[in-house]
Amino acid sequence: MTKENQKGMIFTNEKCIGCNKCISVCPVITANKAVEMDGRQIIQVDGDKCIACGACFDACEHDAREFLDDTEAFFADLKKGIKISLLLAPAFAANYPGEYKAVLGGLKKMGVNRIISVSFGADITTWGYVKYITEHHFTGGISQPCPAVVNYVEHYIPELIPKLVPVQSPLMCAAIYAKKYMKITDKLAFISPCIAKKDEIMDENNKGYVSYNVTFNHLMAYVRKNNIKAGPVSDEIEYGLGSIYPMPGGLKENVYWFCGAEVFIRQIEGEKHAYEFLENYKKRVLGNKELPFMVDALNCSQGCIYGTGIEEEKSRTEDTLYEIQRIKASSKKHRGAWGAKLSPKQRLASLNRQFRALDINDFYRKYTDKSRGNAISYPGAAELNGIFRSMHKHTEEDRSIDCSACGYKTCKDMAAAIYNDCNNKQNCIHYIKGRVEREKEEVQEISRQIEEKNIEIQHKNDVISTMVAEANESFAALNISIGEMVCGNNSNAEESSNISSAMLDVVEFCNSMKDSFQTINDLLMQLEKNNNSITQVASQTNLLSLNASIEAARAGEAGKGFAVVAQEIKSLSDSSKDTAQDSNKNKNEIVVAMDKLAGESQHLIHIVDEVNERISNLAASTQEIAASATMIGEVSDELKGKFEELNRI
Repeated sequence: MTKENQKGMIFTNEKCIGCNKCISVCPVITANKAVEMDGRQIIQVDGDKCIACGACFDACEHDAREFLDDTEAFFADLKKGIKISLLLAPAFAANYPGEYKAVLGGLKKMGVNRIISVSFGADITTWGYVKYITEHHFTGGISQPCPAVVNYVEHYIPELIPKLVPVQSPLMCAAIYAKKYMKITDKLAFISPCIAKKDEIMDENNKGYVSYNVTFNHLMAYVRKNNIKAGPVSDEIEYGLGSIYPMPGGLKENVYWFCGAEVFIRQIEGEKHAYEFLENYKKRVLGNKELPFMVDALNCSQGCIYGTGIEEEKSRTEDTLYEIQRIKASSKKHRGAWGAKLSPKQRLASLNRQFRALDINDFYRKYTDKSRGNAISYPGAAELNGIFRSMHKHTEEDRSIDCSACGYKTCKDMAAAIYNDCNNKQNCIHYIKGRVEREKEEVQEISRQIEEKNIEIQHKNDVISTMVAEANESFAALNISIGEMVCGNNSNAEESSNISSAMLDVVEFCNSMKDSFQTINDLLMQLEKNNNSITQVASQTNLLSLNASIEAARAGEAGKGFAVVAQEIKSLSDSSKDTAQDSNKNKNEIVVAMDKLAGESQHLIHIVDEVNERISNLAASTQEIAASATMIGEVSDELKGKFEELNRI
């Protein structure tokens, strides 16, 4: 937040905390704008609305307001060799009685040309005021040496512009005199106690006379920093009671000096009091009521000697006031128009003679109605009601709290500020308080619901704890069962491996039996060969027996014994043949049986192979089951631990 992005001479710096004190003292409810910056609410200055009264500087305890003047430009141009002469405010001598001449000497040394006291311009202003009022019967006129007062009238009470005395201020009278009558062509710098003088010298009706507004505050800071001092130098022109213009009632006392104390001059000072008076004065003027001889109005409560552009420590002492009193006493010792022994009428005649060479028209000024776009809009009944409803102010009591915490005097002023978009409802402490109370009720309701939920959760936790305990017991039983299953599976795997090994022995036995069957089959084949040989032998023996029988028959009686032998041989041959044939028959049956056994043995081997394969698969599955059971046991242990942790929570 810098001065570059804020318009106007007065701006808010980063120290602002949004305390609203600046709003409370500002005479213009739209000149301060509440904005959010970096998550916090601060009060910025609206340069188009601000009248540069400086009230916020007195109110702010955080040094959050700063102002701009022409001090830097003044010294920069001096260093460039630009010809500059000074217009010196009479309050400068009162504020710095012991050092102002040395400071002026230092400025002279830097290149300042001439030094003219604005006190002389104040004398011209007094002459102009008295002359204009008496010649034009201009009663009720408002003095205009104070630019903040003129700003307020031009911007916010244009109805009073005709009542502003059309005579230039002491500053402008001194500048006009220097330019037109002293023929000074230098740029003019005003050594000033007032921030708002910048507005006066930049006004279109005054432009071109004064180039710099150099405030005491910034001037003396620069002087001390750069040690700008030299041999004492004073101003050039002698002056009278104009030197007391900076004090409260200074103009009034000047008028009294020339018109007599019988005339009624309304004296008004103070940043807020002056503007409240002007608002009421407008009603008096428009109501055609009795008016004073004139109104001496100053923005600052202690006059220009404690103006908005002086150093802060100067405002904490009354030394300046005592010094201006000494200057006042000295001025009244002068002869001529300021002589204390003369009557007001004689003084006025002397004053007119003193300035007879001046053309009064050179010192008249004009004013401009600047209210267009600056007038404060006030909400109608419907708009006001809508704003209050948005702030949850529903009753007349709510709408008339008038606590001023927002900075405004009344709740209606706050609503008007919101209506003019220069504040927001978040800046109303009662809106925030109401919102906090509503949020508190909501929090309490939420707390009640949370409590109910907590009870419900506690109940659920109790149920969960019971379930966890039961689950833990189940997990313990599960772990035991898993352990037993793992052991059983391991045993099954081992038994399966043993069975598989035994089945391999069965296969080996079957293969051995198959080999034995083949050997028996071979022997049976050999038996068949032998039986065939026996049958052949029996056939041959039978043939021999037949031949023997034939031969025995031929032999007759002698061959009977041989016939018997032949018969026995035949019987033996037949018996051998029958036996061989019977043996072959048995062999065939044995072969059939052996083939069947061999086939069944092969089938057994096939079955054993299948059983062996299944046993191998079973063993593998058993191992996988054992591994899975182990994993399940680990997961079970982990879940058990989680449940126990949950139960502890």
